[in-house]
Amino acid sequence: MPGCGYAMMFFRRFTGRDEYVSQRRRLTLLLSLNIAMIAGLVIVGLQARSLGVLAAGGDYVADSAAIGLGIIASVIRDRVGEQSRATTIVAAINASALLIVTGVVIAEAIRRLAAGSPTVHGLPVLVVSVIATVVMVAGALILGADAGSEDLHMRSVLLDTVADALTSAAVAATGAAIYLTHGTFWLDPAVAIIIGLIIGYGAARLLRDVVMALRNRAPLDLDDD
Repeated sequence: MPGCGYAMMFFRRFTGRDEYVSQRRRLTLLLSLNIAMIAGLVIVGLQARSLGVLAAGGDYVADSAAIGLGIIASVIRDRVGEQSRATTIVAAINASALLIVTGVVIAEAIRRLAAGSPTVHGLPVLVVSVIATVVMVAGALILGADAGSEDLHMRSVLLDTVADALTSAAVAATGAAIYLTHGTFWLDPAVAIIIGLIIGYGAARLLRDVVMALRNRAPLDLDDD
């Protein structure tokens, strides 16, 4: 169909591989998606009393800040050259923010499990999490599978986006279970802990790579990861 062909041409042009320009375009589009989701996740999380949804909202805030800093760092790199460590430093900030958010979420989830989980409204959790999953899958497709081998910051953003999609899918499944059973509220903090551990592991590996890159004063070869 001609319309589909024009749409694909526009998408390729927008995300075209003039590497640095392409990175800024992809990051800007992904930043817009993240910002659009933050308000919805926070509002629904508070209304539904869901720790999983609130954790996702907090994660999106951290991701948006990291993406914004990454766009600025990309501009600095364009002016300074490949020797600039701006994007690597931003990757360190991103990984550190993820670890902090993860720690807060896990601590609150443990507190809820120990004290008895409050009532969670499953249907709004399910709806907003399905939307978030679709949005983050679209974000990962915009970045492209090869983003993980471009530089440490692009790898960190791709990690965040894929993790967000998986997180939202898990929270959606939790919301569905709570809605169908009208109970099992303990699932919400339990899933939050599991998700936090997975994201924390990825963030810790990323931070290790950042430390190695800064210590060696050279970009890492990411093609084999």
